Amino acid sequence: MAYYRQVGEIPRKRHTQFRTPDGGLYAEELMGVEGFSADSALLYHRHLPTAIVNAETVEDDRGVLEPNLPLKPRAFKTQDLTWPDEVDAVTGRRRLFGNQDVTIGFVRATAPSPLYRNAAGDELLYVQTGEGVVETIYGALPVAEGDYVVLPTSCTYRVVPSQPMNILVLEAKGHIGPPRRYLSAKGQFLEHAPYCERDIRGPAEPLLVDGEDVEVLVRHRAGVTRFTYANHPFDVVGWDGCLYPWVFNIRDFEPITGRVHQPPPVHQTFEGPNFVVCSFMPRKVDYHPLAIPVPYNHANVDSDELMFYVGGNYEARKGSGIGIGSLSLHPSGCTHGPQPGAVEASLGVEYFDETAVMVDTFRPLDLGEAALASEDRKYAWSWAKRGPDLG
Repeated sequence: MAYYRQVGEIPRKRHTQFRTPDGGLYAEELMGVEGFSADSALLYHRHLPTAIVNAETVEDDRGVLEPNLPLKPRAFKTQDLTWPDEVDAVTGRRRLFGNQDVTIGFVRATAPSPLYRNAAGDELLYVQTGEGVVETIYGALPVAEGDYVVLPTSCTYRVVPSQPMNILVLEAKGHIGPPRRYLSAKGQFLEHAPYCERDIRGPAEPLLVDGEDVEVLVRHRAGVTRFTYANHPFDVVGWDGCLYPWVFNIRDFEPITGRVHQPPPVHQTFEGPNFVVCSFMPRKVDYHPLAIPVPYNHANVDSDELMFYVGGNYEARKGSGIGIGSLSLHPSGCTHGPQPGAVEASLGVEYFDETAVMVDTFRPLDLGEAALASEDRKYAWSWAKRGPDLG
């Protein structure tokens, strides 16, 4: 996120002595990506961020991923998943889908999570419902319904709900950010972008926590390890740079519309390695006198399309069993489009009241435990109104 921020106390010059009130030196840490050749931040710790006193392997069994066989459109109902009384946003995640580039999970978080760091890639959290605080090494981020939270690789954080939070989680094998076509060569949002720097919230002040022998779960390329640190990692008195966690609310996405139906890329909000994330918002729809507002039938020949329905009434899916909290998966190899009757019903409509998050992946999505546990097995046949599951 190439948008410079400065939080807390820092020295005037980088990599120079910065002393504590008692005369000691703060410990400088460079957090950077792509081998010192891309965005970075400089953080100043009260204690050594390198001081670990123990490390142990943690079991990481998220179940087996199953291919989408037989190939067909599928739908899933996260609202039907069952949860224990206490679940946290890290260890309680249930895997819905995955491939070589991204793992997509869901959690209904009711309890504070352990301290956690994903060292294998960036994470994107979408808060469907509820509210709380994402505490990070950079500072605290209050979050609520509709917030996207971008957590850069190796950012130590924890999620503390104040109300139960339904969260869609994307774990990338790389970095997540705004689409490059929205940015200038120097990283500023351009005039045609559907959101800008004013819509982004970052940490406003340091978050300082005392403690010794503090455990942090770390996901890395070989598995998961539990480190014990000599001191609490939330000891940063100040930082500056262009790499940090940030929040963007879906309601601040400004829809791009036209006289006739616009293709899905106009809704793009983020890009990651071999996937994109789009936001479908309430909006004025096509205003050509003969326009058909709902999408045309289309075959995504290079991608799987996953849609998470989070608000309003999604016009193209009426009559399919899709509701708030549902997901639809339309894979490469299957043409998909509006449900029967949706095209005629949309004629003359001027406004769609719908909110959805879409993830398009350019490698096939396999099905995880939570998807298999929540599938609506009638969905694939909903266009024909008959099929093997309907008799």
